[in-house]
Amino acid sequence: MDASRVVEEPFPARSKSAIGPIDGIPTEASVLFFSDKILVTLSQEGRLSQWIQVPLSAPSAATVDMALANANLLPMSHLTPKTLLGGGGEERESLAQLYAVQIASYIARRDSDEHRTLVVGLGLKNLKPDREAFFDVLELIQKVL
Repeated sequence: MDASRVVEEPFPARSKSAIGPIDGIPTEASVLFFSDKILVTLSQEGRLSQWIQVPLSAPSAATVDMALANANLLPMSHLTPKTLLGGGGEERESLAQLYAVQIASYIARRDSDEHRTLVVGLGLKNLKPDREAFFDVLELIQKVL
């Protein structure tokens, strides 16, 4: 493991959670900060059906992109999500990866020195391309990060 991706974290791992509505359904968001990974989960009714990882480290060519990044809602172009478990079809997988990249972009913009890998667990009952649900997800995630 690359030592630059390991961050000294206290034991036990720091964590935070919050509950808020997404698409009218109570949703629990939580985050755990491990020394080599950041784990974020969004769960409705206790489910976790998809797992996506997004390395926050950028290849050297992407550092220019990161330096020019602003606080808009477009995901950062150097972030590449990978589905680890669960799929649920092409549309559901693409939307889950969009959520994961959006969360990773938020973390990378907040702390440009962050190089750990983000692992996102999603358990949303109705994962659909809906503007209001998208912003509900981002708002809830910001409460725990």
